[in-house]
Amino acid sequence: MTTLELGLDTFGGVTVDAHGEPLPHPRVIRNLVEDAALADELGLDFFGVGEHHRPDFAVSSPEMVLAAIASRTQRIRLGSAVTVLSSDDPVRVFQRFATLDAVSEGRAEIVAGRGSFTESFPLFGYDLSDYELLFEEKLTLLVRLLEEQPVSFSGSTRSALKNQRVYPSTENGLRAWVGVGGSPDSVVRTARHGLGLFLAIIGGPAARFTPYIDLFHRSQEEFGTAGQPIAVHSPGFIAETDAEAREITYQGWMDMRTRMGRERGWPAPQSGDFDREIDSGALYIGSPETVARKIASTVRTLGIDRFDLKYDQAQLQHGDLSRSIELYGSQVMPLVRDMLA
Repeated sequence: MTTLELGLDTFGGVTVDAHGEPLPHPRVIRNLVEDAALADELGLDFFGVGEHHRPDFAVSSPEMVLAAIASRTQRIRLGSAVTVLSSDDPVRVFQRFATLDAVSEGRAEIVAGRGSFTESFPLFGYDLSDYELLFEEKLTLLVRLLEEQPVSFSGSTRSALKNQRVYPSTENGLRAWVGVGGSPDSVVRTARHGLGLFLAIIGGPAARFTPYIDLFHRSQEEFGTAGQPIAVHSPGFIAETDAEAREITYQGWMDMRTRMGRERGWPAPQSGDFDREIDSGALYIGSPETVARKIASTVRTLGIDRFDLKYDQAQLQHGDLSRSIELYGSQVMPLVRDMLA
């Protein structure tokens, strides 16, 4: 990558109707395809779709949704955000993304991760006690498959392969990243495998991730894999004014944060947490100029190659998300490029 890329990510969060009632999953998925088509029209660089297996998110098979998006778009790159590799089969992951790469004419990317949610493990018959082993073995195999040569592999988490070639082949290979939430070991692993680093910054200031960027660069030099790109993924929302953006997203953010806290044992959010995350943390919420300034600051601080805004926020109507995407592409993107120029 030689220039900054700006993209969008979505987890397929369930939106609501005018009465605040959740939309059915099929409608949410169709709306998501429309979002990606709009992003392509606006000239954005990347559109990522996350994998989840719970009722508040509609997408459990990102590749299927991305294939539908490929048929509606021309230029935008398409990838996962993330593929939960630990509970999947690397062979099938490669095959699905190689197929997506074919139908999108070379625009597919894999962002592999361990997953911040764990519903996929019991769903597909995996033991959470093998959390680390599953990811290490499966990532090792995926990296070998990406070479598109005969593969021999043996491990304890899947059947062995002996000089096995996996199809379909691609025309120019697949770009692949590892989604990392804040583990130094994961940063080093990503560098060791020669993959791009995809940092999920969902809380606190971006500057606190500077040591991870430095560690990635040092590790790349040590392993001889220098030159791999770095991306940041953070949540946000854009409206005409700062006040409007905060008003639209406040209650949904508080409810989601409270729900996640109960599931994970976090303390309940305090009344000032929302504003603090916007002012000095990981929420990119505000007017186009406010969000552009914050993105530009993050790019300067971390020296990244791509910034992705996770645009779907809890308890919003789809029209709000569409308007946010439009402002991101038509106003935020040119402002960021001007600020960095």
